[in-house]
Amino acid sequence: MKRPNIILIMADQLTVSALANYGNTIVNAPHINSLSEKGVTFDNAYCNFPICAPSRYSMLTGRLPHSIQAYDNASELTADQPTLMHYLRKLGYSTTLSGKMHFVGPDQLHGYSERLNTDIYPADFAWVPNWKEGPRNAPTGISMRAVVEAGSCLRSLQLDYDEQTAFLTKQKIYDLARNSRGQPFFVTVSFSHPHSPYTAYQDHWDRYRHEDIDMPQVPPIPLESLDTHSKWLYYSHGRDRISVTEEHVRNARHAYYGMVSYVDDKVGEIIALLKHTELLEDSIIIFTSDHGEMLGERGMWFKQTFFESASRVPLIISGPGIAGARRVQSNVSLVDLMPTILALANDGEATHTTPIDGCNLTELFDEKEVDNNRVVLSEYSDMGVCAPCRMIRQGKYKYVYVHGHESLLFNLENDPLELHDLSSDTTHQEIKAKLHSAVLTNWDPEGLNQLILDSQARREVIWSVVKGSSHRENWSYVVSKGDEQKYVRGGGDNEGTIAVKGRARFPYVEPAKLKSF
Repeated sequence: MKRPNIILIMADQLTVSALANYGNTIVNAPHINSLSEKGVTFDNAYCNFPICAPSRYSMLTGRLPHSIQAYDNASELTADQPTLMHYLRKLGYSTTLSGKMHFVGPDQLHGYSERLNTDIYPADFAWVPNWKEGPRNAPTGISMRAVVEAGSCLRSLQLDYDEQTAFLTKQKIYDLARNSRGQPFFVTVSFSHPHSPYTAYQDHWDRYRHEDIDMPQVPPIPLESLDTHSKWLYYSHGRDRISVTEEHVRNARHAYYGMVSYVDDKVGEIIALLKHTELLEDSIIIFTSDHGEMLGERGMWFKQTFFESASRVPLIISGPGIAGARRVQSNVSLVDLMPTILALANDGEATHTTPIDGCNLTELFDEKEVDNNRVVLSEYSDMGVCAPCRMIRQGKYKYVYVHGHESLLFNLENDPLELHDLSSDTTHQEIKAKLHSAVLTNWDPEGLNQLILDSQARREVIWSVVKGSSHRENWSYVVSKGDEQKYVRGGGDNEGTIAVKGRARFPYVEPAKLKSF
């Protein structure tokens, strides 16, 4: 049996509402759309943690974040945790990573046979959150500067990184075509676009007329009307420290759409090269993102929330033996990708010897009716909140649990914009109780709260000692000299990502002024 090659293409912070195959009529992304037309598109796919590192850990291990202690963007994926790549190598695959994966800790491979470049983000404990500081705690330096400084550029730090990632990926494909000798390969191509800051290459900015950029469907919600989780993020993102105008919003959305087109161009280049090297007919292509982006909906930006724009992700699977133009409506999540890829690699059998939480999605490729029994779980415990949070979706309902605070309940079939919280509605108490019980199954928020606080304290001790040392351990993956200092790294002053990326932008834009309190 000839096993198929598998190429996993990841965008970063890509919301489904910015893609034509999910209903957007403005964004130009023909190559992603073509994948959808030729493959299976999952309409209700979710991340299992709406921020980068834990989402990716969950996807690659098939485990829910809390079960692998993936609490935040400075959590280490321990080396004793088997990943998708370990199982693929047992099946005879070569496994290559090009681009971002946001591994933290000394193990920077986690089963990949090789990495082609360093990571764009720090691999140390620089971004450990501190819940005891309250919701304003934001070790990554996230702020609304990313919105008010949005616009076009000739070069940015993320362009530097993704251009390198694309070049190395294409060279690897040439090498595989020449030297594979029939060995199947798994290649992960992970771009940093369209992650904030919202800075588009001039050519991609110019693909859109500014007046055609649509505005958010849901306007900003007054602070006093926000749920607790959203109120926490309001302060963590510093929405009270920088004024955001309507033109700032349009600029940011314009740049974001340009960034999506940039990713689409890269997808097109990879597909074209697979075709030219005669590898495409034997290759399955999977396209997804680690989480979404609020993009101004409800006045919110970035991720870290369970609202649809941030927690729902694109998921498309295309390739030999997969019927085209299929849509799957059943609820799925990224934790399902590990068993699905193993099944695709192993003639339908998802062979693994360790427990996983995901399900094989190949069984849904020919969906005849929606499986309303399928449950999706997503968790959040990183910066910006002060307690464990969890979301469950089953059928048309979404229930959001915030430990020690009010819950939320939405009927997404009748209320796709999540404007009507049904948690207090007398006619919905039965479904609320059912979902409340389900969200707490095998998940102890009180015990988890203490585990997270203890973990934060341990890592903060380590970081407080090493951050100013010239001899501190630097776990950044090094391919070439200087990689340990490239891109965004933890430093003595723990400078934020927006500041680092802002300095690398050309032409340079003067930073927005923060209000002081």
